[in-house]
Amino acid sequence: MTGALGSAALVLTSLGAVTAQASPAAADPCGFYETSSDAYYNHCTSDGSRVVIQVRVAQAPDYERCVGPGRTWLGPADKIQGAHYVNRTC
Repeated sequence: MTGALGSAALVLTSLGAVTAQASPAAADPCGFYETSSDAYYNHCTSDGSRVVIQVRVAQAPDYERCVGPGRTWLGPADKIQGAHYVNRTC
């Protein structure tokens, strides 16, 4: 009986580890995304490239920005309306 309980615990622990590893990837999608308070651009690349994005800002001029691999904070979610890659590297 103890062996069966140990096996069940091992299976549940393994499933928990898979779930925990899957969550961070889902939290940072590629491209523009917002949380409840902040706006980000996540440049997903494996080559280390830097790209130019255009950032759309509420009640202010839009601007271009050079971003590297990974997540870049763009500002508060209530001020940033979006961002997209403009087909240029920097």
